[in-house]
Amino acid sequence: MLKNFLISALFFSGAASFLSAQEVVSGLTRNIHVDNNKTLRFNKGNSADTLELPFFDDFSTATGSPDPVKWQDNYVFINNTYSVKQVTSGIATFDALDNTGSLYETASSFVSVADRLTSAPLNLSYHPEDNIFLSFYYEAGGIADMPEPGDSLILQYWAPAEQKWYPVWRAPYMTSTGFRAVILKIDQAKFLKKGFMFRFVNHVSLSSASSDPSMAGNCDHWNIDYVYIGKNRHPADTIPADVAFTLPVRSSLKTFEEMPWKQFRQVFLAEMGPWITISYRNNDQIVRNVTRSFRITDVYNNTLVHTFSAGATNIDPSVSVRYNAGLIYTFNSVSSDSALFRIESILTTDAFDIKQNDTIIYYQRFGRDFAFDDGTAEAGYGINGLGSRNAMVAYRFRSFVPDTIRAVKICFNDSYQNANRRSFDLMIWSNNQGVPGDLLYVQEEMLVETGTDINGFYLYRLERPFEISGEYFIGWRQRSETFLNAGFDLNTPHNGRQLYWINGEWNISQTTGSVMIRPVFGPRINPLIINKIRFGPDQLKIWPNPAGDFITLDAGDISPLYQSDIIITGIGGKVILRRKFSETTDISELPAGIYFITAVKRNKILATGKFVVAR
Repeated sequence: MLKNFLISALFFSGAASFLSAQEVVSGLTRNIHVDNNKTLRFNKGNSADTLELPFFDDFSTATGSPDPVKWQDNYVFINNTYSVKQVTSGIATFDALDNTGSLYETASSFVSVADRLTSAPLNLSYHPEDNIFLSFYYEAGGIADMPEPGDSLILQYWAPAEQKWYPVWRAPYMTSTGFRAVILKIDQAKFLKKGFMFRFVNHVSLSSASSDPSMAGNCDHWNIDYVYIGKNRHPADTIPADVAFTLPVRSSLKTFEEMPWKQFRQVFLAEMGPWITISYRNNDQIVRNVTRSFRITDVYNNTLVHTFSAGATNIDPSVSVRYNAGLIYTFNSVSSDSALFRIESILTTDAFDIKQNDTIIYYQRFGRDFAFDDGTAEAGYGINGLGSRNAMVAYRFRSFVPDTIRAVKICFNDSYQNANRRSFDLMIWSNNQGVPGDLLYVQEEMLVETGTDINGFYLYRLERPFEISGEYFIGWRQRSETFLNAGFDLNTPHNGRQLYWINGEWNISQTTGSVMIRPVFGPRINPLIINKIRFGPDQLKIWPNPAGDFITLDAGDISPLYQSDIIITGIGGKVILRRKFSETTDISELPAGIYFITAVKRNKILATGKFVVAR
C-alpha cells in the first residue's frame, strides 16, 4: 500500500481532509518515462523462436523498456534511480503503473495483479543432471514504497506441453530494503523442454486511508537485478564473478545538474566541479583489480575533448566503492548558445568479466535551464490538508550574471482521476537572508498541466520576462487545499534550498529530494542571424541547429508545405508533436536530443529533416 511521507517522518495514515496543512510526498500515478518508451517495445507473443542458454540480463544496457530480445512484454520500468543498493547499474522496477505509465485501471484498495516481466522462450531441452539453475536478486521498496503483507512478487514457470503457468516462488514480507539473492533449480521434466518461459508478477493495493483522490499514487515497489539461467550450476552459485558500476554518475558541476551555457562560460572557474564521482562494486568472492578511465566528448561537434585515467586499484570481495576521480578539465565548446557533453566512465577488468556493465554514461547538458533535479520523478510533492489554501512552495536558485528569465518549467504528475487539475499562482521572490523576500513577479491562475516531453515538464511562459541576478526563489501559491502533486526527485537532496509557507511563516522542507521546477533564461532566438543547414534535395531547411525553444522552417520551392502537417518524432519513432506547418515552430517542450521532422499532406511525405535540441 502507498505510504505518504510527512515532514515529521510520520506516515500519512488518516483522511487528508481532516489534517492540518503540511507538506506531503506521495507516489506517482504516471511515469512519463514509461509512457514515452512504450512505442519502442513490442510483444513477441507466442513466437516459435527460442533463446539458447545462458540467459542473462542485469538491465544495464536498456533504459525505460526491457530488452525485447530477452523479454516479451513491457510493463516494468528499467531504470537506475529507484534504488541506491543495486548490484549493478540498471534494475527492473515493478509497481502499480501499466505500460503506458499510468495507474492500472484495476488498481484499488484490494490486492490486484499489476506488472509482469515475461522471458522470451528458452530452449531447456536438458536433463536434471545438467544442473539448470535460475538466480536473481530482488529488493522490496527501494527508495520508493514498501509493499504491505498482502502485496507480493511471484515467480512463475511455463510448462510448454501443458500450456500452463506454475507458481514456483513468492517473495516473503519484507520490512527493510536491500537486494537479496535467490537461486532455484529447474529439474522437473515439464519445464525442461524447448519453449520454457519464466515470468515475474507483482500484486499491489492502493491506500484506502485517504479520502483525497489527489493523494492516491504509485505503490508497492519491487526491484529485480541480475537474472541468470545457466547449466552446470550449484545451489551456492549466487555470487557472480563480476565487477560492475552500480549507481548513476551525476553532474560534474558544483551546484546544478544543468545550467545555461551562456552563464557557465562566464563563471566556469567557480562552477566547474573538481571530480567525476563513480560507484562500483566487486560482486566476486575474490580480490579483483580494476582500472578506471574516462572519456569526454563534445556531442554537437562530435569531438573527443578529454581523456584521463584514475589508475588501477584492488577491490575486496563484496565491497562497494564510491570514488572521486580528479577532473582537471573545464567544459569548452565552439557552440555559442548550448552544449552537450557525453561523459563515459569505464572499468577495465579481467577478460572473464561481464562487459556490458563496465561502462556508464552521463550527459552533461547546457541549454537555457537551471536544474537541481535529474529529470526523473520518483514521487510527488505538495502541501495538503486544512489551511493549505494559499500555501506556498519556493525553491532557491541563483543567476550568476544579469540575465532575462523567460519561463518556468514545472513537472506536475498526473493525479488519480485528474484530481490535481487546479489553478495556482506562479511566483518569483527576491532572497531575504535565505527565505523568500519581496515579490518580484506573479502570474495568477495558472492551471496545473502535465508535460508531454520525456521528463514531463510543462513550460509556463512569463507574460513579462525580466532581468534578474543573484539569488532568488521561484515557486507557487496554491488556490485550494488540493494536493498539486509536483514531480519530486528523490535522488537529489535540496540542501535547504526548498521551503514552504503555511500559518504565516516559511519553513525549510524536511523532505529528502528536489521539487522538479526549473527557471528558463536567455534572449529570444533570432533565426535570421544563424546559418541555415540543408539536409539534401527536397529536404527542410532548419535553423538554428542545434536549437533551443524555436526552430524556423524554410519551405524553399516546396510550395505544398504551406498546407501540410509537421510531425516531429524521436529516435525511436514516437510521434511527439504534430502541428500545421508554420515557419516558426515552438519546440520548447522537447528535451535535449536528436529529432526527425516530416512534412505530410494527405498521407504523402513532402519533405524531411533532422535537428538537435540543446537544453
